[in-house]
Amino acid sequence: MSFWHFSTIFERVFENIPVPLQAEFKKYNKMQPRHYLDFLQENMRAHWETPIMTNFGDAHSYTYHSLSTSIDRLHAQFKALGIKPGEKIALAGRNCANWGMAFFAITTYHAVVVSILPDFTGEDIEKLVEHSQAKLLLVGPVVKTKINPEHMTGLLGIVHMDTLEMYYAREKKTLEAYIKAASDYDSGHPEGAKLAELNYPVDNFDELAIINYTSGSTGSPKGVMLTNLSLSSNVEFAIHHIPHRHGDRVLSMLPIAHMFGLTFEFLYQVCDGTHVFFLTQAPTPSILMRAFAEVKPYMILTVPLVIEKIIRKSILPVIKKPHMRILWHTPGIRHLIRRLVNNKLMAAFGGELRHLIIGGAALNEEVEICLKEMGAPYCVGYGMTECGPLLAYSPWKEYVPRSCGKGIEYNECKIESSDPEHEAGELQVRGTCVMQGYYRNEEATKAAFTADGWMRTGDLGVIDKKGNIFLRGRSKNMILGASGQNIYPEELEDKLNSMRGVGESVVLEREGKLVALVYPSDDIVNLPVDEKKAVLQTALAEVNTVLPNYSKLTDFELRTEPFAKTPKQSIKRYLYK
Repeated sequence: MSFWHFSTIFERVFENIPVPLQAEFKKYNKMQPRHYLDFLQENMRAHWETPIMTNFGDAHSYTYHSLSTSIDRLHAQFKALGIKPGEKIALAGRNCANWGMAFFAITTYHAVVVSILPDFTGEDIEKLVEHSQAKLLLVGPVVKTKINPEHMTGLLGIVHMDTLEMYYAREKKTLEAYIKAASDYDSGHPEGAKLAELNYPVDNFDELAIINYTSGSTGSPKGVMLTNLSLSSNVEFAIHHIPHRHGDRVLSMLPIAHMFGLTFEFLYQVCDGTHVFFLTQAPTPSILMRAFAEVKPYMILTVPLVIEKIIRKSILPVIKKPHMRILWHTPGIRHLIRRLVNNKLMAAFGGELRHLIIGGAALNEEVEICLKEMGAPYCVGYGMTECGPLLAYSPWKEYVPRSCGKGIEYNECKIESSDPEHEAGELQVRGTCVMQGYYRNEEATKAAFTADGWMRTGDLGVIDKKGNIFLRGRSKNMILGASGQNIYPEELEDKLNSMRGVGESVVLEREGKLVALVYPSDDIVNLPVDEKKAVLQTALAEVNTVLPNYSKLTDFELRTEPFAKTPKQSIKRYLYK
């Protein structure tokens, strides 16, 4: 495969216990955020007829004017159904402009968005809608085929997200009221919403804005409760620290139902004048390449899996060739060669890329070294849904490799360790980004916070003198060695995944020994089993030469199927024993 032909390397990657009040968290901030709806109104007033949202592939774009019109029309329909402020409205569908318009309509109505990933099973979606106590559900065409309305007894009705028309109502009068409200609004507003009447709430920081479900219905559902204060802190941080301009474009391809995609590929952009293009279909290689070429995004938000595939399949094989290896490290010419490679990579992303932001999991060390040497405008951030989502970030010019940036100014971070610079401990956080708790799950909420109000992240790491955070792994994954050493399987996997033949791996303890479960890389996956095992045995021997004695791998198990993953492409480790 040609180094410059990137289209073949993209794959779908997208598959109340009282806690410290948000008001008390404010004392840990350096500044009070500006409400995200205040940013939105300011840009609406300045750019009323400017296109702001487009479903990629459609000729039609939605302006701030049409967004405001949709918000007002939906408000009229919510009111006609008797939905009250504080009640829940659920969204379950692929990324699209109507998802975004519904989001703003719900939050500006003082109602609560219930965000559900469309990839959940129909049964899970039904249970989460029930658990959230949602009054209305908006669904995309795929979700529509999965669910049975009769299993969601609390719903007034279900609306098709593509058309915003109600296709199911528990009572006939509900459907009639919904239709009449839209008709009355349109007849009374032949030109749509009026700019002079724009008046969204901008002082309701402590109101619950969104319940984001991080998983399906297995066990007790965990619906993360985030306030307008959390959303505003994240939006203002992005506006100030990820520079963009009016007229810039971004491709919304991460699931908008996940906080990572919602906040940093949609919310902060629309609130501050950047045009969002929604990838409404599965991101196949050819579609992604066409989308990057046409949209020319100023920023790409992605997970490590995508970048690692690009570097490992298209760049590392080239720069590891004998003649290229020499040129890559020869003073004088190396800067020219590396710049050329970086320019080709940026061209594959549309040619206007200024920020390549990676998050959701750790980035492989070999891949990161390559990106750094190329001069790619990349950085690795750190967040979790419970912080809406951002915890740590540094702009790429300030970013320290192998870190995940510095804690953002709206939060305070600490390592629960006697020596936070050198001895790994749990990272804990408090601040305006932090959730209220888990909806209707008192046990999980209580477990998430310390007695003095710090939220436990469950991640282990250290913080250097300059505030850079270096994660080691999840606390629940840590293995205690025979002599008391802390072994972080994620660190072993990172090294193993750089070896030839290894695509993905999970390191675990079996009968006191460290064993690696391995799914082979594409270049050997089709070899006979004996040949694959020989390559992986060599990889195991090589990685053990760089590991301390207490963390050497004793054996590997060849997997025939890729590991099951979460929507953000983290391996579901709990499935593997």
